[in-house]
Amino acid sequence: MNPAWYLRRLQRMEPSELAGRVNDQVLHLLWRITPPDIARRAGARLAPGPRQPRLKPLPLPAHAPGQAAERLIQSADRILAGQWRIFARDHGALGERPDWFVDIRSGKRAPAGVHAFAVPYRDESAVGNIKYIWEPSRHHHLTVLAAAYYLTSDERYARRAAEHLVSWWRENPFPRGPHWISGIELGVRLISWAWVRQLLQNWPEAAALFEDNDLFLTQLYAHQYWLSQFPSRGSSANNHLIAEAAGQFVAACVFPFFQDSARWREQSAGTLAHEAVAQTLACGSNSELATDYHGFVLELLLAAAVQGQSSGHPLGDAVWTTMCRMSDVIAAMLDDRGHPPRQGDGDDGIGLLLDDHAGNRWLGLLATGARLFGGLPWWPKSPEPDLRTLVLTEGIKARAIAGRPKRRPHLLEGAGQAFLIDSERAVWCRCDHGPHGFGRIAAHAHADALSLECRIGGVEIFADPGTYCYHGDPRWRAYFRSTLAHNTLCLFARDQSVSGGPFLWTRHAQSRLVAASGLDDRDADASWVAEHSGYRDEAGVVHRRAVQLQRQAARLVVTDVVLADAGLAVPASLSWHLGPDVECRLEGHRAQLAWPGGRGELDLPAALSWMPYRGDETMPAGWYSPSFDLKVPSATLIGSGTLAGGQSLVTELRWFSDPARS
Repeated sequence: MNPAWYLRRLQRMEPSELAGRVNDQVLHLLWRITPPDIARRAGARLAPGPRQPRLKPLPLPAHAPGQAAERLIQSADRILAGQWRIFARDHGALGERPDWFVDIRSGKRAPAGVHAFAVPYRDESAVGNIKYIWEPSRHHHLTVLAAAYYLTSDERYARRAAEHLVSWWRENPFPRGPHWISGIELGVRLISWAWVRQLLQNWPEAAALFEDNDLFLTQLYAHQYWLSQFPSRGSSANNHLIAEAAGQFVAACVFPFFQDSARWREQSAGTLAHEAVAQTLACGSNSELATDYHGFVLELLLAAAVQGQSSGHPLGDAVWTTMCRMSDVIAAMLDDRGHPPRQGDGDDGIGLLLDDHAGNRWLGLLATGARLFGGLPWWPKSPEPDLRTLVLTEGIKARAIAGRPKRRPHLLEGAGQAFLIDSERAVWCRCDHGPHGFGRIAAHAHADALSLECRIGGVEIFADPGTYCYHGDPRWRAYFRSTLAHNTLCLFARDQSVSGGPFLWTRHAQSRLVAASGLDDRDADASWVAEHSGYRDEAGVVHRRAVQLQRQAARLVVTDVVLADAGLAVPASLSWHLGPDVECRLEGHRAQLAWPGGRGELDLPAALSWMPYRGDETMPAGWYSPSFDLKVPSATLIGSGTLAGGQSLVTELRWFSDPARS
């Protein structure tokens, strides 16, 4: 990062955060000069008496849902064959001798022997893509192997998991190499280790691998000691802080082996109780307003809460109430195929993996919520049970949470999300008038005020293009976060919010709901009107958008207005990003659309000049990211021109069923 970025970042910090970060830097320097003798410290801090892990009871493997168990075992077999998917690529270096330092995307290797805080992890030219290096060391593939052993008692799975753990523990001594840089990695790794131990509880060699193994005890202590020294602070205290606290709490519950264990457990429980509430809006949405992180945080909280309940150290009611509200929000925002919005950043992060990761995490989370809190009548039905719900909720008593919605909410007020839905015709449309993001830096936000998504029969018609990347390619990072990359109006050729770096916004667009009606009425038209002031500095310009779902007419009408002086000429671009399954033929101001099971017509505002893009590398435009580090060409229509204050732009989408394309 250049000096200007550091200045912008410092400006977003409160004095208390600055003081904490100075302390962190001093400690980093001291550790580089004289690293703590962690093995000696771990031995000295062992609690007297026998070391007995507190393992969560598991159901009999015979009770496991058949299809989920079969897919999990198939996934474990692929791991034994050296095949494991990391983001968009197959990881071929996780066989019998795993390489924990290679970025399989570029082939570069991060230095293993360098002090952690000297590793230039943001410099892709030096170490490769750090996400590809960190992800395998979250050890989700080891929980899959351990789950396969739990289901089958086949020692091949247990032994491969043990080989990988021992390899990792030996090759990553504290505090050297890239895996001691970020607390979120340590926290998620601790949860994985705890669940590997629990799933291997009937394996005769499990105790020798874990509690009777000095190598493991040193690593366990080192992870928890590190987390106690370097919590995420202030403007960075988002999902990272929850991951750190959840890992610390789970490890202290399952492995209470040290004199510090009780203190670590109590401190992390306090952090979870505070952050669960602080990072959740009143409506139940995660405050980062990035859908993937809603699921990630809920998985972390579930892992911690269930572990605490099982070990006799329950988390407070606030955490359980928050998890219930987060579950209700998932049920409210899924489309008819069980898919969530694609709002904000997403990096495919997983809190705890106990199923084949190709499954639908959202329906799995609802299944877990139904077991813990009771599913509501309006919740979508899961087509089949998942394995994680079975093992996670075994022996955990369901809780009745008061104040839950009796009907499906179509307006999430705190999150600024309105859902215009026609369940009978499988039409789902999300409109965004919410806050820009969480906290002073809004790290995972996109410049997407007043954007919308529209799906018909589960097919993305107007699509949010996604995230694609974090580090390494600033141009693509900037594009996928930009206003032009979302289904909204871009004015003055700039984003509504001002970016100060890849995870930093220095000025946030402010949005507000103007009106909404008919959201709960199946027969009447549903409408939503909102505006944002992201361009107010430009002669007081405000963008207002109205969306109307005409259910009986099978029509979606979007009207954009620039609220400004009539004499003001405003450069404008309006983007419509079509999903990857939509074929498009543009003729003038009308586009003919076709997709599996349907077809449609799109009438575009004649005041703008329209151009189609598909996989354009130069602009860039016409891209869709189905998962992290993967982008595929997809049609985008961009209209450009100059608008006068008060001028309206009307876009109309009409759709028709087409059985021939089903």
